[in-house]
Amino acid sequence: MLKQVEGSRAVAEAVAMCRPQVICAYPITPQTHIVEALSAMVKKDELAAEFLNVESEFAAMSVAIGASATGARAYTATASQGLLYMSEAVWNAAGLGLPIVMTVANRAIGAPINIWNDHSDAMSQRDAGWLQLYAETSQEALDLHIQAFRIAEELSVPVMVCMDGFLLTHASERADIPEQAQVDAFLPRYEPRQVLDPGDPVSIGAMVGPEAFTEVRYLAYERMRQALGVIQATAADFATGFGRESGGLVRPYRTDDAETIVVALGSVLGTLKDAVDELRADGLKIGVIGITSFRPFPAAASGQHEIHRLRPFAFLVGQIALPALPGFGWFVLFVVPILVPTALGMANPRYVGVATAFLTKEHKRLGDLIAGSLVIREASFRDLQPAWQTAAPESGVAGPLLGAERLIYGRVGTEQIIVRSEEGQPVPAPGSTIRVAPREDRVHWFDGTTRKRI
Repeated sequence: MLKQVEGSRAVAEAVAMCRPQVICAYPITPQTHIVEALSAMVKKDELAAEFLNVESEFAAMSVAIGASATGARAYTATASQGLLYMSEAVWNAAGLGLPIVMTVANRAIGAPINIWNDHSDAMSQRDAGWLQLYAETSQEALDLHIQAFRIAEELSVPVMVCMDGFLLTHASERADIPEQAQVDAFLPRYEPRQVLDPGDPVSIGAMVGPEAFTEVRYLAYERMRQALGVIQATAADFATGFGRESGGLVRPYRTDDAETIVVALGSVLGTLKDAVDELRADGLKIGVIGITSFRPFPAAASGQHEIHRLRPFAFLVGQIALPALPGFGWFVLFVVPILVPTALGMANPRYVGVATAFLTKEHKRLGDLIAGSLVIREASFRDLQPAWQTAAPESGVAGPLLGAERLIYGRVGTEQIIVRSEEGQPVPAPGSTIRVAPREDRVHWFDGTTRKRI
């Protein structure tokens, strides 16, 4: 049924049709309208669920863990500092393999206090073991919640459905609300893999030694790897049952002949598609790839639009752009609403996934270093040229300096060499020859000294 509806209300109706048995909530902007709507449904006996008002976000996730461990279909929602507050329990839920579904209404993390949208909250938990699915529209947010319960319960892993705060949660737009019978046919009755039963007591999540812990973490990785196929299959079944495509791993838009590709996730994709249409009309070959599944990241996903098949060598991080490198063909703009300190410098946490997927193994190391400096010194790349393309197998050809970073890039056969010149040491001109001993971690420099390979 088509109707004009606030994004939060659409999600609440979708969650209700998934028949959760326990809903635990602590209000925090901008997710509050979702749990308010669910609480009203429970009070009016429109939803047969136990709704628990708890004293904090940590308690909300703790209740969800307890409910799920006893065999109940559990749901909660949070945002921003609320997600940080429940962080300890978020990791526990994943480690225990509990199929909890949680909405994250993406909002910036303070200080300063900022109730508006960015993805820093969900990104802070990107390695916690939860699947993360990002919605472009309110319609997709609705659809992803229905898919999330099925994915979570099939794999026995928790799932975050991320929707942009205010831009989606509070905006009213047309949405197709499915019938209860459609959801029931798509989402089977919950059959938990493990259940805490007082009549047959067991312990879960007890202390283990390093060897068992490592095995558990590996199994968590395997579930993430399996999730790539499950997400795709679930999206295909959803399209069959509901008559519209939604979810999946990635969504390419006008990328077949693109020379410039924009990579993004969330509600900004709608704006980007409009911009692509306008630029295409002006003759620019540009396209967009929208990432729906950030965890697991679809680097090795099967299908026509594998991200790693593209070969970009430039990114837009924040507001700083790097010109495309001559001779490599692809120029990628990476549109992001979040910058954080990383080992690569001031960068975006999504870069790690995108660079791993985009950059071929041959150029991966160069990509790491480019990202490390990109948002710090735009001028570092002023003279960047692909001088290393003609490197001879027996010698390394020094690539160009990256400005103040004082980095030299070379190659020996198929092995990539990157050398950092220490402060005060001589630096050769671009194109100078350096001698490299294979499989050594020292590089023989042009002045007779050595430099540590990085």
